[in-house]
Amino acid sequence: MSTTFDYAPAPESRSIVHIRPSYGLFIGGEFVDGRGQGFKTINPANEDVLAEISEATEADVDAAVTAARKAFRSWSRISGAERGKYLFRIARIIAERSRELAVLESIDNGKPIKESRDVDVPTVAAHFFYYAGWADKLEHAGFGPDPRPLGVAGQVIPWNFPLLMLAWKIAPALATGNTVVLKPAETTPLTALLFAEICQQADLPPGVVNIVTGAGDTGRALVTHADVDKVAFTGSTEVGKAIARAVAGTHKKVTLELGGKAANIVFDDAPIDQAVEGIVNGIFFNQGHVCCAGSRLLVQESIADEVLGRLKARMATLRVGDPLDKNTDVGAINSAEQLAKITELSGVGEAEGAERWSPACELPAKGFWFAPTIFTGVSQAHRIAREEIFGPVLSVLTFRTPKEAVEKANNTPFGLSAGIWTEKGSRILWTASRLRAGVVWSNTFNRFDPTSPFGGYKESGYGREGGRHGLEGYLQ
Repeated sequence: MSTTFDYAPAPESRSIVHIRPSYGLFIGGEFVDGRGQGFKTINPANEDVLAEISEATEADVDAAVTAARKAFRSWSRISGAERGKYLFRIARIIAERSRELAVLESIDNGKPIKESRDVDVPTVAAHFFYYAGWADKLEHAGFGPDPRPLGVAGQVIPWNFPLLMLAWKIAPALATGNTVVLKPAETTPLTALLFAEICQQADLPPGVVNIVTGAGDTGRALVTHADVDKVAFTGSTEVGKAIARAVAGTHKKVTLELGGKAANIVFDDAPIDQAVEGIVNGIFFNQGHVCCAGSRLLVQESIADEVLGRLKARMATLRVGDPLDKNTDVGAINSAEQLAKITELSGVGEAEGAERWSPACELPAKGFWFAPTIFTGVSQAHRIAREEIFGPVLSVLTFRTPKEAVEKANNTPFGLSAGIWTEKGSRILWTASRLRAGVVWSNTFNRFDPTSPFGGYKESGYGREGGRHGLEGYLQ
């Protein structure tokens, strides 16, 4: 006899967050009006307009870079201990305002509140705490006896982890004595603008952090600005290649963290229930809007049926719906554009002969939604096994030997992450040493820590963020 539990709604209150009708740009420690045509940011769960956002033009970007250059002269000269105090103060304020930040992130992005509350925001605070500790110890980081900051960093972040990507970039930049101009994604600017208020609350010197909002033209103006010394970008491989071309031959130092098509490898001796949880976390966490998502499941042929059976049973328990409901496992797709891409590639998977399956779930009538989906009967030639879908869609392939698993895992232009599930430590080490991926998880997936470096190979980019290695990209 099986028991099915019904979950009563457990919504998080929106009253903790005050969203202004409109937002300006944050330049030189103050909010100012942008010169471009404003645009709206919407709630992807119900398509309600949240706020009017200013668009930064080239002139606005130039003003932000000028403010950052002016602030750099003093910020780079104060002691590392003093810079660390500011970062500690920011970290404490983030921790104090964590509920507010989590609710705003879920409203603007569409991710479940339990993810923004329990994963995103605590990790954001942890990054500022961690790099605050490095600020007065840079000579011990292994990059020379007297490492110096680069200058002004132009940073462009994506919409899938708006606040976390901000922390990954701003915290090490400030700790090393650089100043920042950051552009958040056009669909998720609100937590970056709230972070600007946190900078004011922390009495961060004007111009050390500047935030300009806008779309592709704003980002292009920032990364190509002649007075930017460092470019840090997280986003699509296509845009990353364009940035690499744009800065080639200049003095700019560049870090790119781009797309992925990670293999999650399950061997026949894996703890299957644990592996199933890892598979679900690997692809359905944050609606699959994760560059290192385990979107290719490689399962050993002898246990494939058992793994798929347990996986489908687990997927049937996933709750899709209101991101602010604490029971929700899978929230809204971030935008209509991204939903169209996921829908198109899933249709291609069916047209190419893969077998599609989703659990029975009722999707909300308004907003952008996609049911958790798996494809079986997938070959390496299928587009869904080669292209990054960036949604809650899993392609399942099988293998017979460890050598075949490694060959299939490496058969991709990407090289960001991978997962290994086995009870044998020797097999973990053998496999991990042969995988061409920047991050390899064993018997877990999507685990992030500020002390650990993250980054990829091949078309997944270059450079590392996080850990001691994350300091290098901001030092001469």
